[in-house]
Amino acid sequence: MTEPVPQPVPAPPPAPEHMDLNLLRVFDALLQDGSVTGAAERLHLSIPATSRALGRLRRAMGDPVLVRAGRGMAPTPFALRTAPRVRSLLDEAAALISADRAVAPADLNRTFTIRINDGVAATLATAAVEATAAVAPGVVLRFVAEGNESVEALRDGSLDLDIGVGDSAAPDIRTAVLYREQIVGVARADGPLGRARPTLAELCRHPHVSASRRGRARGPLDDALAAAGLHRTVAAVVPTFAVAVLLVASSDYVGLVPRRLAERHGAALGLRWFPIPADLPDMDVRLQWHARLDADPAQRWLRDTIKAALDG
Repeated sequence: MTEPVPQPVPAPPPAPEHMDLNLLRVFDALLQDGSVTGAAERLHLSIPATSRALGRLRRAMGDPVLVRAGRGMAPTPFALRTAPRVRSLLDEAAALISADRAVAPADLNRTFTIRINDGVAATLATAAVEATAAVAPGVVLRFVAEGNESVEALRDGSLDLDIGVGDSAAPDIRTAVLYREQIVGVARADGPLGRARPTLAELCRHPHVSASRRGRARGPLDDALAAAGLHRTVAAVVPTFAVAVLLVASSDYVGLVPRRLAERHGAALGLRWFPIPADLPDMDVRLQWHARLDADPAQRWLRDTIKAALDG
């Protein structure tokens, strides 16, 4: 009987690339800058070292991460889906390491992404930017418009803060009321609506412009008018309060806008504001963030800075 021929033992598969926190920082920088050169500058690494790190990322993730697109590079769909989760992990790691440390604003080099309502942004953004720039020149406040108010963007790290009139009952979302806002009427200062406090009937004699991101022409004022047997004519519906005030400034339209917006910018646009003689609901403008950032000194400093800027 012949001896069996020994079969070659298959080589073990290559060990998976070790994924450490530094590699995730490289991934985050590559996605933010879209280039090896930009990521290298952000991380204070050499270009060859960053290129090698990209190679390690590709092996560890089983994905190209960045691919050539014309003269630049573009993230793959996998990289785009993964980026918020990586940003969230990095935020949690930073909070864990620095939870008990005081933050030095002058040493911060960080971009905070803030979702904000346009009526709020018109007054709050200026105060927040001036307050942060005065003590933290390395901080960038990146404001993005409302779209989908889902809290998932706070959970996955796409957003650092959400500022608006919404309220979340989710247990992992923290909320603080910044201020209470009142809706007032605005009209051109030299227009036909000359009385300081027009009645509801007088308001109905003039066409209105409605500010609604969802394109709605009706609102709480229409319910109050209906209860009084009155009806207004909405001549235009625009997506933002900023467009509404510009339209009112160049027409005989009446608009409804947040009081802070009217007080801050009305005079410069040739507008005057007046209270609406109806029981319209006030709005609580809230600051929301994810629970994992409660202990992050940098985020806590930003929240306190925004609140102080409003109080000032």
